[in-house]
Amino acid sequence: MKLILTFALTLTVALGLACSKKTDQMGRVRPGVDELSDDGRGLQGKDVVVASEKMAASLLSLPALNASRTQWTIVVDRVENLSVTQRQNVDLFLIRLRSKLIQNSQGRVQLVENLAKFNDLRARELEQTGDRFGQGGTGGPSKNVQPDYFLSAKLAELPNRETSYFLVDFTLTKADRTIVWGDLYEVATNR
Repeated sequence: MKLILTFALTLTVALGLACSKKTDQMGRVRPGVDELSDDGRGLQGKDVVVASEKMAASLLSLPALNASRTQWTIVVDRVENLSVTQRQNVDLFLIRLRSKLIQNSQGRVQLVENLAKFNDLRARELEQTGDRFGQGGTGGPSKNVQPDYFLSAKLAELPNRETSYFLVDFTLTKADRTIVWGDLYEVATNR
């Protein structure tokens, strides 16, 4: 009888621990953005966070930027996806980097919207003041800001059987087409 009670108690404790572990894992809806998911494959949120933090610090520490008497005007372009899975939108790297630059630049940079995006937004959202046939403009010319620099990135992947090596190359190009800054984010992941 004592043996049966000990076995039942041990089984109850073991089942309770097993259930509590499942509850903890199931109760956690999502991992933190700074954590890697054990089941994850390829690039994850942590890669976007780490890369954007590193790039913002690198770009904002440029001696030429810090010595400049004028504010640098930068337009953020896009990420050219050269990876095996080109259907993924990897602009997240530049979207987060843009936000980090705004937060941390202390006025050293001014970010302006891509002209095509801006014109599309203006055409969709501002009231038209043209004639009754819809041929008028958007209420007059807008103030055009000419960017001094263009921020872009390229994502490349070298796949292997079980892993992939990812390289994200960030570039800041001056309006005269000279590259004034570049930095890399590299990571190897499971496939």
